[in-house]
Amino acid sequence: MRKSMVLVISLGLLLLGSIAYVRGQGSAEQGIGKAIAVVSPTQGSKVKGIVTFTKVDNGIKVVADLEGLTPGLHGFHVHQYGDCTALNGDSAGGHFNPEGMQHGAPAAKDRHVGDLGNLAAVADGKAHLEWTDPLLSLEGRDSIIGRSVIVHGNADDLTSQPAGNSGPRIGCGVIGIAGK
Repeated sequence: MRKSMVLVISLGLLLLGSIAYVRGQGSAEQGIGKAIAVVSPTQGSKVKGIVTFTKVDNGIKVVADLEGLTPGLHGFHVHQYGDCTALNGDSAGGHFNPEGMQHGAPAAKDRHVGDLGNLAAVADGKAHLEWTDPLLSLEGRDSIIGRSVIVHGNADDLTSQPAGNSGPRIGCGVIGIAGK
């Protein structure tokens, strides 16, 4: 009786282990296809919204829908840390820059990986952006998963070092893996 019970338990554990292994293999082969950041306001701001990052053939498609902005341009970047705990957003660190490049425009050859340029808010305070970025990645050493998205109070001038003179951080969201 004892041997048969041990055998049944062993087979059950083997089956569970096999299922977990197969599930893990499927995930690894498919990779991460989509990420999301829910942007919340920093202290004194009303900015909120959603930013998605979706793997496409030529890079990562970024779609941002935000509200609570003042009309005009607002710097928009991926920052180094996925930490939005500081009331002013400073806990997110600087722009994500794994290659040690100079700050620049999103279409520039040499730029921070996190340089996404500007969001354009219209009169009602809403902004929509769609951009396919060739440098962003959802996997590997330069992955943006676990980092943050920051929305700034002013326009990014796309040239000033180290961060484009974009002003205060008015919105922050941690980038996480999204469901399909």
